[in-house]
Amino acid sequence: MRFRPTAVGYLRSDVSGIRQAWDEEQIRSRARRLGYDFAKLVVADGRSGRHLTAALKSAITRLDAEAVIVPDATHFEGHVVPDDLVKAADVITVEPDETYARWGIPPVPVDRG
Repeated sequence: MRFRPTAVGYLRSDVSGIRQAWDEEQIRSRARRLGYDFAKLVVADGRSGRHLTAALKSAITRLDAEAVIVPDATHFEGHVVPDDLVKAADVITVEPDETYARWGIPPVPVDRG
């Protein structure tokens, strides 16, 4: 049984470059400050050609994470936080300090016809 919600971190090593250690510490620090149990850091490399957020989504599901913490939106394709990721967990950026909350996405109508 968890007493605090779980968060995972995410960054792209090709975006962080020589700042990767700094970005990792900023993610961990933000998780502590917000009261999350930090469970895992997912590091992707945009040069690999693989689907970059697949491992992240898997970690969210496996760890039942409530939030993903990233250095900034440049770590996502097109520098935009993906809607499908926000549907799975709140996404928190370190810089600027913003939260993309799951409840902020309008509900999808259900065809009951």
